[in-house]
Amino acid sequence: MNPCTYDCSHQEDFSAYAALSLDPTELARTFKKAHGIDWDPSKLPSTLARQVLFVGIYDGHGGSTVSQFLRQELHGLFENVNKYQVPELFAWTKELGGYFRRFNGGVLAPWIDPEAPEFQQELDLEARATLAFFEVDKILSEEKEAKECGATASVVLLKSLDDQPSGFFQADTVALTVAHVGDTRVLLTATDGGTVLPMTEVHHAESRLESVRLRRMVGALTTDSFGEVRWMGALANTRCLGDLKFKPFGVTPEPEVRHMLIKGTPIPHYSSLFTISCDIDPDVCTKPGSRWSHITLLSDGVSSVVSDDEISDLARGARSPKHAAERILAFAEDMGGDDNMTAVIVPLAGWGRVTGPDRTKELRQYRMLNMLGSERQRGRWM
Repeated sequence: MNPCTYDCSHQEDFSAYAALSLDPTELARTFKKAHGIDWDPSKLPSTLARQVLFVGIYDGHGGSTVSQFLRQELHGLFENVNKYQVPELFAWTKELGGYFRRFNGGVLAPWIDPEAPEFQQELDLEARATLAFFEVDKILSEEKEAKECGATASVVLLKSLDDQPSGFFQADTVALTVAHVGDTRVLLTATDGGTVLPMTEVHHAESRLESVRLRRMVGALTTDSFGEVRWMGALANTRCLGDLKFKPFGVTPEPEVRHMLIKGTPIPHYSSLFTISCDIDPDVCTKPGSRWSHITLLSDGVSSVVSDDEISDLARGARSPKHAAERILAFAEDMGGDDNMTAVIVPLAGWGRVTGPDRTKELRQYRMLNMLGSERQRGRWM
């Protein structure tokens, strides 16, 4: 099960998936906090109660040092970090200076002081994700290459909440957590018309979220020759892993974490667990009987040339998740994409049940017709 990836010149995109074993008490705390539900792990065998699916997509820039490290190590760090690492990690962030002089620990604040009463509480998934992302930077601070290169990342965590043991791909109720920095994308596709719900926001300096966070920084926004805005004249993303020389200027590894309760309809066992390749409305996301087809993880090499609706329609009717990812990448290539491109498709209980017409079919045909013989397309094959 290898990722569906298009390599334009040298590969800086990577992805990974793993079954993690996490503390059920921590999971129950997360689900209570995020969804207001009381999940009882004692109803399941211990091994299954602890099991969480981890899927990550990593888009490197300036080199592959950081993105390769994430592929190899992030899932292990996510599983093994603990609250006792927080005090030392917080002290390290203060050494970065600049932006982090004002950093109060964010969601990790309860565990900065081991003598504080709140230190006794366990982590939740948001705190665990934040700790793991910061630990990546702390470890890579010893690597010279990580000062000059970095990676954006989106991590998807899936946990079946059914009383009877079942995989996420056929479960009636699934807890979804997304931890994200940068401009990789996570899209949730509904079976009803293939409607797309973005689960991530692009972390560029001019975006709503980042412009507020960076308002106090004495940093400069510039526009390059392609019309793209750059922070400090160099970076498109103001949240990422690596790029350590820019950390004092406001570039943070602190992930944006979102939770959602997915309701689906069980289907017969799917032979392949998954094949690699927003603002959330709670009323829609938690409505009983809602059905969701799949989750798509994308690097910006795809999302920069293919719209969310086109991505959804390209996946409909595919004979497998792998085939869906290949369709998306093939169309992105035909649109002249010249960056590394990776698509990851994770099927849910509604896989293969998208209803309604292919709304972007005529648009895609029009775009294809206009691309034929274009300089951009010819350049890909020279």
